[in-house]
Parts: sequence; structure tokens; C-alpha cells
Amino acid sequence: MLKVKTPKKGKIRRELEKRAPKLVETGKKTLILQGTKTSGTLNDVLKGIYHLKRDSAIRYTRKNDNIRPFESGGETSLEFFSLKTDCSIFVYGSHSKKRPDNLVIGRTYDHHVYDLVEVGVENFKPMESFTFDKKLAPKVGSKPFISFIGEAFESVEELKHLKEVVLDLLRGEVAENLNLAGIDRAYVCTAISPNRVFLTHCALRLKKSGTIVPRMELVEIGPSMDLVVRRHRLPNDSLKKEAMKTAKDQHPKKVKNVSKDVIEGKIGRVYIPEQKLQEMVVIDKAKGEKRERRERESKMKKKPEERPSKKAKEGK
Repeated sequence: MLKVKTPKKGKIRRELEKRAPKLVETGKKTLILQGTKTSGTLNDVLKGIYHLKRDSAIRYTRKNDNIRPFESGGETSLEFFSLKTDCSIFVYGSHSKKRPDNLVIGRTYDHHVYDLVEVGVENFKPMESFTFDKKLAPKVGSKPFISFIGEAFESVEELKHLKEVVLDLLRGEVAENLNLAGIDRAYVCTAISPNRVFLTHCALRLKKSGTIVPRMELVEIGPSMDLVVRRHRLPNDSLKKEAMKTAKDQHPKKVKNVSKDVIEGKIGRVYIPEQKLQEMVVIDKAKGEKRERRERESKMKKKPEERPSKKAKEGK
């Protein structure tokens, strides 16, 4: 049997607890790396993605010549970096004559490649090329809106897969309640054709609307680009089934004689044991008994002269 080593230092123990499986997942970290050859446009794209996800992203600027995500055996180094950095999403950039400005976005499960989407970047505009009021610049770590426009995101398999990956990449941590004052940006994805998507980053400007909910205006602040879908690989059925497992909900402990109804709500049954009145001990006597006792005592305390004598009674 293999001996299980337990960490002795608290720092290592806390780090392992962060990486352990959780019932409710936290935000996913993103790993950004590049291949042997990249172009200036692709470097700006990777830099822009890292700038948008600075609070939950790790970027490697060294060249990696042994990473080929779509080839068998080419994902070994990628899985090693995923395990080392504890990142479940990766963005890999490469440039070649056959596939210029190539971007591979993928997800991992248990630090193994889960699925892949390969896109080509065209018409890229960095954030520096847009002119806008600097007060509208979004804050780091703010929660964004993500809008997908076009029926192709529901009908075309490639764009449907791209939507899932992009949503996982940009949404950050899952939040149930939002404060409108903290929402300051939005990502807009528009399906132009069955294999082309226009992605842009906008700031939200809140204006008066005469109601409680303010009117929102979009101000494009960049970056923006066209994503042309080239290749994509769906997850394996067995891996997908394992990844989609959810922990069983912990049902509350059942309480006896208590049930719930849609109309009446919570209903409870109360069982009263048989009462034996003969054996009951009365601690507090009734007021009526106390009154009768006082009346009897007052009669007994009357003076003897007030009481009629036996002779008087006989004479009557």
C-alpha cells in the first residue's frame, strides 16, 4: 500500500485545501501562454485578455515548442502547467503560415484537457485605439454582463460550443445578487456568420430614466476583434459524464409529525396522551374555592353575642 503523506506546514495544508474539490465552485483561474512563434497582433491579444482578467489569470511569456493541444501527446506540457498553476481554463496563442494569429481556448477537468476551440483573430483593435472618458474605465474584479446576439449561437454546433467556452472564460465568479452600482462593463458577442463572431468590450454608463432602474448606455472601450472558428473538439462522453456529476443535496433531517403543504405551508401533528383526572395534582386552587373558604372563616370568627342562643330559637 502507498503511504499517504500529510502536510506538516500550515501553508501547504491551506494550499491543498484550496485545490480540493468543492461543492460550490469558486471562480476559475486562466492560464495564458504562447507557442514558438507569435505575431505582434497575437501578443496584443494575449496582453489584452490578461489585462481583462488580471485578478484571476497567470501569463507565461516564454516560448513553448512542445505544446500542440489538438495532437495526441501534445497536451502533456499543457496539463503540467495547469496542475502547477491550478488553472482550469487556458488560452494558447500561436502563429503560422497555415493558421495565422491562431488562438486556442480550452478547459480542463482534473487537470486533463476537457474540450478545445480554435479561432483565428482578425480586425483586432486594442484598448489604446479607443477614445473615451477615463472615468468610465471598468474596475478590476467587477462583474461583467455578457450578451450573445444571434440565432447561430443556438443552431450552429461550433458557435454553441464557442459560447460555452467564452462564457466560462469571461464571467468570473458566479454571483447570485448584484449591485447596479458595481456593474460597469459588458461583453457583446455578435454572430455575423456561421463561423464568425464579433467580440467587443463596452463600458456601462448609467443615466436617469425617471424610474428606479436607470437607463444604460454602452460605450465601446475595447479591445474588439473578430473570431473565426477553425477547429473545435468536444469532450469525451465518459469524461463529460464524470465532469457533470454533482454532489447529492444534503436533505434536512426529517422531523416527526411535521409536513409541508403548498397552500397551508408547514403543518404539524400534536399527540396528547390520555388524561387521568383522578391522578392529577392541582397546584393552584381555583378562585371559587378560595372565596368559599374565606366566607366560612368569616362566619366562624363572629362574636358569640351576635349568635342567637338555643333558648331564643326555641321561643321562636
